[in-house]
Amino acid sequence: MVTMVTDASAQFALSLALKDVHLALQAAGDARFASAGAWLLPRALSALRRTHPAITVLTREGSTPALVRALRAGTLDVALLASAPPFRAPDTETPALELHTLAERSLRIAVPASHPLARAEFIDLADLRGQHWIAGPGDEQAMGVWPGLDERPEIAHTARDWLAKLHLVGAGCGITTAPATLAAAAPAGVRILPVRGGPAEQRRILLARLPRPLPEPVARLTAALRAAAIETDAPASPGSVRAPMAACRSS
Repeated sequence: MVTMVTDASAQFALSLALKDVHLALQAAGDARFASAGAWLLPRALSALRRTHPAITVLTREGSTPALVRALRAGTLDVALLASAPPFRAPDTETPALELHTLAERSLRIAVPASHPLARAEFIDLADLRGQHWIAGPGDEQAMGVWPGLDERPEIAHTARDWLAKLHLVGAGCGITTAPATLAAAAPAGVRILPVRGGPAEQRRILLARLPRPLPEPVARLTAALRAAAIETDAPASPGSVRAPMAACRSS
């Protein structure tokens, strides 16, 4: 089971435990991995099952700050984290985490197919005023409401995960933000459209780890994630990027 969670900074993450069962009798240690992204993870796991069926992936929930702490503590080997502008480093501890951008996608608006906003191929920012929003619990500006909205939003419903929000949209209960990558996973009766007339709202998925060699099972999984990102036209960074020590702490 894969469960998506979101923290108050609009970052979401999944925590995964990974074991190569063919090596379990010889090496008792597990390689652990944390991931985010409803679109990326299923593709990567499907490919991994085909190429390396001995690697089994289990999931558990965890917030982004908790996953970063787990990286530092050595209970996770790698983490896949969502990042919002200004794309600050997830922490300022030493040593700096190595960060690779797997994907960068724009934030969009999910609307019912019968909604007047669904008639065009884009939505004007001004037309978002006065709408009913489906948001997550907590900071609504980070969890369902368009970040550039210039009025106090009217929250009609709250839901924790993306698919629940999209199904509420499909039922005509309101509109919500959604990553462009979820367009293919949108239920019937939902359109996911870009917004025109304001600054672009970009989101990144980052592969984070401590600067040390990866165990082979984890390396296989990260390779599958990179391949899945490329297959969906998501730009992968050409190399490792060290999180600068002068970067501000994640809000």
